[in-house]
Amino acid sequence: MIHILWVIYLGILGTAAIGFLIKGGYKTNLMRVDFVISIITWIGLMGYVTNSSFFSPLVWKFVFFGGLLWDIIFSIKLKDVNGEPLYEEIPKSARPIVIAGSFIVFLGPLYYGLFRYAFT
Repeated sequence: MIHILWVIYLGILGTAAIGFLIKGGYKTNLMRVDFVISIITWIGLMGYVTNSSFFSPLVWKFVFFGGLLWDIIFSIKLKDVNGEPLYEEIPKSARPIVIAGSFIVFLGPLYYGLFRYAFT
């Protein structure tokens, strides 16, 4: 049952990234870098879910820490197409909670799987 949930999560991440690409959402250079990093982390999660070995664990340790750092910085600095911060309508005191909460809910399983893939 848990394996099925991992496969579903993997599919949701892949579908979201490809759908955003087809829609033309990666317009800035930062968004393109985020897409490349997302694909690399997605491949790592796929290796964890399918129990396949793509590269050495050392590579995935770098991917884990680099991707985690990138996603934290990118989610804080995220702006819309016009260059306006996406969290403008949220009160400043609640922004860290909203950012951290959405990061944990949406990307927590990704980095949990990458951690398990790199360190076990």
